[in-house]
Amino acid sequence: MSFPTQTPGKEIAGGRKERKKESNQQLMATTESQTQSQSQGQHGQAGRHQEVGHKSLLQSDALYQYILETSVYPREPECMKELREITAKHPWNIMTTSADEGQFLNMLLKLVNAKKTMEIGVYTGYSLLATALALPDDGQILAMDINRENYELGLPVIQKAGVAHKIDFREGPALPVLDALVEDEKNHGSFDFIFVDADKDNYLNYHKRLLDLVKLGGIIGYDNTLWNGSVVAPPDAPLRKYVRYYRDFVLELNKALAADPRIEICQLPVGDGITLCRRVK
Repeated sequence: MSFPTQTPGKEIAGGRKERKKESNQQLMATTESQTQSQSQGQHGQAGRHQEVGHKSLLQSDALYQYILETSVYPREPECMKELREITAKHPWNIMTTSADEGQFLNMLLKLVNAKKTMEIGVYTGYSLLATALALPDDGQILAMDINRENYELGLPVIQKAGVAHKIDFREGPALPVLDALVEDEKNHGSFDFIFVDADKDNYLNYHKRLLDLVKLGGIIGYDNTLWNGSVVAPPDAPLRKYVRYYRDFVLELNKALAADPRIEICQLPVGDGITLCRRVK
């Protein structure tokens, strides 16, 4: 899943830039889908998982399929299965959160007893639904994405699951919303959990604001921090254009998080890599 990209160094974009962002999303998803199709053509369907939004870094697809079929799909709520299948028909389906990561987020939120959360980058809402199902009935999720149409694709499923009342969806860039939240000190330290699956070139801009908003002991989760495994690729490696463009931003983020004394971190090879940051200062 990917939020709008913004020109490096710029924090607020106009309508023309927003259209360019959506175009970049389409290019990324189309390129990824073409690559997957070519790979399946070369290696055949046998042993290839069928997971939409697959971003696993496991070297064995058979092992990943085993995880899905043994531990994930049998325990996946029916509403999440329905949304996953709806998303599979969307041309940008590579942007969705994988089923195993959705399961992980749901478990994590229950473990920390989260009640008030935030999500930056929603797409059709698979991870959002995983979050909403984990929160108590009076839980709250502030959800942001530039594309309401994608969100509304999954909204009927979310409504049918009985958790839509927990979601406050805001259409548009996240930075202006975050700035407004930070300006009001009553919002400081008010969020239990924040999940970011958005424009990689703004992750550090988000981070400096989110640290004011997440509570002490609260968690921020940054998705895609291993970025197709490109973080260890040599400089001259043949990478897809969008992977190469965002790789430097991901590398910069990982370096900054590792050196940030205000947080404890744990980077996990779930999905395309997720880094959990627990605020301690």
